[in-house]
Parts: sequence; structure tokens; C-alpha cells
Amino acid sequence: MSTDQPTPGPDDPRPHEPRDGEPRPGEPRPEEPRPEEPRPEQPEGDRFAGRQPPPSYGSPYGGTYGGEHGAADPLAGMPPLANRGRRLVARIVDALIIGIPVGLVMAVLVGDYDPVNNNNEATAMTIVYALVYFVYEGLMLTKYGQTVGKKVMRIRVAMLENGEIPAGQPGWLRAGTYALPEIVPCCGFIFWLVNVLWCTWDRPFHQCLHDKVAKTVVVSVPS
Repeated sequence: MSTDQPTPGPDDPRPHEPRDGEPRPGEPRPEEPRPEEPRPEQPEGDRFAGRQPPPSYGSPYGGTYGGEHGAADPLAGMPPLANRGRRLVARIVDALIIGIPVGLVMAVLVGDYDPVNNNNEATAMTIVYALVYFVYEGLMLTKYGQTVGKKVMRIRVAMLENGEIPAGQPGWLRAGTYALPEIVPCCGFIFWLVNVLWCTWDRPFHQCLHDKVAKTVVVSVPS
């Protein structure tokens, strides 16, 4: 049987030719785009509801600066500042830890040791004590942020910028500013006295002069 189709004549109807963009017979018709639905208008006060709030400025101690209405609080995010009484007791403990052994060693080396009536012996005692205390505090602060006295009183020295241990130069600078001026005759004791009393009127961080030099602060250790 022949499969040839007869050629349509001039009067025979011709098959529909698809226009541009129209599907051919048997092909699926493309989906027409749906009209966009109008979005509900938001009230004036809700236009910024979906936006993210501006980033807050972080405190060096992990909190955020700024209280209500963005008022800056220099103590925000920090541990509580150490009580001045605890700081004093910690210094007394450290002074005994260094002073008693130094006094005993000086008594053995010098023999008839009388720092009260002998100025030379008193000066030598002050120099040795100041140097030993400087090394002791520098090593303890740079490694632990605490001396033995501060550990007993549960306080520590922290960098004001980020709360970390004053490792390296800050720890040694703090220890030297506290201990070494005592070596200077007369003026050294006056500076030492002003230094340790400075925290009683300093605001807001209750810093002594050695804290300001090293940019440190003394805070409480959480229980």
C-alpha cells in the first residue's frame, strides 16, 4: 500500500501554520504569567518593622555599651569593680609574703640587723624589698592576673580594653609603677602614698596611678 499523500489542490484547505510564539499542534501551551497581587499598604509606623536594628557597639568585656535611649555606660558589660577594702587586704597579704622572707634573709646576711636605728640598713632593706616585690608582682600579673593576696580576696587585674590578663609589658609596667618608686629617697614614699590613695577618688573605674599607667582595672572574680 502506498503511503504517499496526494498533493492538496488550490481549492483544498491548507493546514493552519502557527504564528511566531504559538505552540505547534501537540505541544503544551506555555503558562501565562499571573498578574502580581497588590501588597497591602503598611501603616506609617510599621514601615521599618521588617528592617534589622542597627548593630550595637560591643563592650570590651562582652556586654554592650549604652543603656536606655543609647546613654553610654562605661561600666556596662564589665565584672563588678573590686571593693577597695579587698584591694587593701590583698596588698597587706602580699606585703607579708614578701616582707617576712626578705627580713629573715637580711637578718642572716647582715647579722646584727637593725633597720630602725641604722639608715644604711633601712635603705638596703627598702631596695631589696622593692626589687623582690617588683619581680613577684610582675610574674604573677603577667601569668595569672592575680597575686597570692588577690587570689585570696577573689579579685584580679584586667586590661581595661578587653578584660584580659595584663600579659607582657602592661603587667610589668603596673608592677614597676607600684613597687620601684619606693627606692627613691623621700619622694618615693610620697609618690607611693598618692598612688595607692588615688583609687579612693578616681571615677568611674577606681584606678590607682599604676592602673592608669598600665591601662588596667581591678575587678571581682565571680564565685
